[in-house]
Amino acid sequence: MADSNGSTAAGGGIGITGAVFLVFLVLKLCGVIAWSWWWVTAPLWGPLALVVAVAVVFGVAFVLITAYAAVTDRIRRNRRGSK
Repeated sequence: MADSNGSTAAGGGIGITGAVFLVFLVLKLCGVIAWSWWWVTAPLWGPLALVVAVAVVFGVAFVLITAYAAVTDRIRRNRRGSK
């Protein structure tokens, strides 16, 4: 977005995951929560883990669909050849 001088500024910020991490960190350091550090840092690595998990699911689905298509195609060709 450009201001009155025509210059642009990026409105970065820490984002929602960064804010949640900071809240969890302060609560952990103050002794309010007794969570594992894995759960305290989950907002940092959680979105990446979610993307990887979705990619794995789609990859497995792709392999299964491709294998099913190959098997059914081979069965169709065998049936045509036996007639």
